[in-house]
Amino acid sequence: MNVIFMGTPDYADKILNRLIVTEDINIVAVYTQPDRPVGRKQVLTPPVVKVSALENKIPVYQPSRLRDEAVVAELLKIDCDLIVVAAYGQILPQEILDHAPCINLHASILPQYRGASPIQQTLLNSDAESGVTAMLMDVGLDTGAILKIARLSVKDDEMAVTLFDRLTALACEVTVDVLHDFETLKPVPQDDGSATYCTKITKADGEMSLEDAQSEYNKYRAFTPWPGVFLSSGLKLKEFQLESTCGKSTPGEILEIDDESAVVGCGLGKIRVFRVQPPSKKEMSVIAYLNGRRLLVADTLA
Repeated sequence: MNVIFMGTPDYADKILNRLIVTEDINIVAVYTQPDRPVGRKQVLTPPVVKVSALENKIPVYQPSRLRDEAVVAELLKIDCDLIVVAAYGQILPQEILDHAPCINLHASILPQYRGASPIQQTLLNSDAESGVTAMLMDVGLDTGAILKIARLSVKDDEMAVTLFDRLTALACEVTVDVLHDFETLKPVPQDDGSATYCTKITKADGEMSLEDAQSEYNKYRAFTPWPGVFLSSGLKLKEFQLESTCGKSTPGEILEIDDESAVVGCGLGKIRVFRVQPPSKKEMSVIAYLNGRRLLVADTLA
């Protein structure tokens, strides 16, 4: 079958490469976001999906606006059986949805966590389960009828990086299964009444108040490596674990210090901190930071 693929980040790249090596699937075109400046030197860098496509001699299209009339007309000239979309980053206009069935791979159990950050939201909410939903796209935001859902369990200490990797691997298999079985699958409409949403993450989301230890640990799990978690002073907490969800303390109060870590109190519960990074300085052990600031038990971590 001939497939147009649309996607941009690593999640999409893994799915694309899985499709490329599947014998009966022919990727006839790849749509991805334009090259972007990256890093302090703002080096113009292509999306990983583009790199994979070019390595496999697949035509690449990078429109700034997929909705532009000329862009739509160009796509409609490409003969395909299906369009697969995975974290593309643009809304598909109706003309493209009508060109061929469009299948989207979303990293949540829809209708839960429609939107841009389902993996992070799963961790923020301490969910015990996550998954990948393959849906038949419509003009709404992750509102299309469901073709298949695959689930996996989430560990209490799971970080975004590992959950991302496991969901990506699951999405690769779900995509192949759905393409092979597409003619026999019966789309099931979503229950809009039970839908929840998540938004695009910003740097400000990483700020911690230390009011609740469980919530702050969930932020750490969800927002590592980006945007990271930090106090209002700018001190980044690079490595810590949940020490307790019980007991009340003054937020930020240093309760214990040993050779490798410091226990810091929250309004409810406490966390054990191992590594920090002060503003404009290198990452260091929390003990080196405390010694440098001459902070002791009963002082405030800041």
